[in-house]
Amino acid sequence: MALAFASHARRLLIAGAGAPARSLHAEPYQAKVGVVEFLNGVGKGVETHAAKVEEAVGGDLQRLLEARTLWLKKLGIPCKHRKLILSFAHKYRLGLWKPRAEPMKVE
Repeated sequence: MALAFASHARRLLIAGAGAPARSLHAEPYQAKVGVVEFLNGVGKGVETHAAKVEEAVGGDLQRLLEARTLWLKKLGIPCKHRKLILSFAHKYRLGLWKPRAEPMKVE
């Protein structure tokens, strides 16, 4: 038991030293993210509201990241899309998600 724990702890220490955080493959991310690129990155139909949201925030991504659900509701965005926008905005603020340069293919 102690030997198994020691080998597991050693693997964690070795993997943590200089190893990439997530993946060995570099993924192409947007260099500069705007409102349209952000919504396109979310996908799932949210991109249909890109023009409406961009006009409302004036092209400022920071205003979109600070948006509340009531404000998005006043723009006429459905509940499911509001939830996706707010969820991905939170992940983006924390640095856990970035929009990809090319949208993912859904098959």
